[in-house]
Amino acid sequence: MTNKPLVTRYEDNPILTKHDIPYAVETVHNAGATKYEDQYILLFRSHLRNGRSILGIARSDDGYKFRADSKPFMVPSSDSEFSIHEEYGVEDPRICLIGSEYYITYSAYSRFGVRIGLAKTCDFESVERVSLISQADMRNVVIFPETFGGRYARMDRPHSEINPWCIWLSWSPDLVHWGESVPVIQPVQYHWDEMKIGPGATPIKTAQGWLNIYHGVFPTMDGAVYRLGVALHDLADPAKVLGVADDWILSPEDPWELTGYVHNVVFTCGAVAEDDGTVKIYWGGADSVMCVGVAKIDDLIELCLKKARPPLS
Repeated sequence: MTNKPLVTRYEDNPILTKHDIPYAVETVHNAGATKYEDQYILLFRSHLRNGRSILGIARSDDGYKFRADSKPFMVPSSDSEFSIHEEYGVEDPRICLIGSEYYITYSAYSRFGVRIGLAKTCDFESVERVSLISQADMRNVVIFPETFGGRYARMDRPHSEINPWCIWLSWSPDLVHWGESVPVIQPVQYHWDEMKIGPGATPIKTAQGWLNIYHGVFPTMDGAVYRLGVALHDLADPAKVLGVADDWILSPEDPWELTGYVHNVVFTCGAVAEDDGTVKIYWGGADSVMCVGVAKIDDLIELCLKKARPPLS
């Protein structure tokens, strides 16, 4: 067994900190990622000094050196339909390209709990809110970038105190109304993701299946540790899980991952697959900064298939 890391960290991490943002924020983390017109896009979450969250945008030509726009991309809505559910902030966006439109799922926090909002953009200059697509309490929704028999699919993570928080899969005819939800991946007792799991980056289509980069949490005497893992879903039916890697692929190691707003965290909301068979994975370090690393897609698939555990126990 080799000790070589599956994810090679960028030597100049972190790639974005609060000091790179031209308006006042205290953190830069948990960014959705995509490419638009040959540019890399990060939609990142930031805490304001009142403790609530907004979404900013940064752009890059190479996927490593990013420049933040002069103003935020999304702030809590003033539209009454959304404002009551976004009063505490908007968080943790994921980006999914469907046709010519980029759909953004995000967590909307309010006195009523956390719901998932859906927005869309064609140019990353303007953004339109579409709908709230879940009840409370729901987090970590990622949409598959293709339809299956005319229906959309998503992975989500409802809160539950009865059973460890699982990844579920749901279906929709229109991206707004969702149902037929089933659990597809469950944490395993005394594994690295024992406490809870949730989908991370938008699934990546490969010849072997949909690659799902997710987060898992393990409780320790010093608090929770957030790591990243991978699973592989069937191309035709993503509710069918072909393999869940028993090992994590990324764990907090660098100082800015071990210490920050929330200690011991690597948390992804976005990854970009490249033509050379690699994937750039973007993650928030300690809920404070943004980092990036590169992995070979085939290595991640191999881990799912050759060192697998049952998706449900």
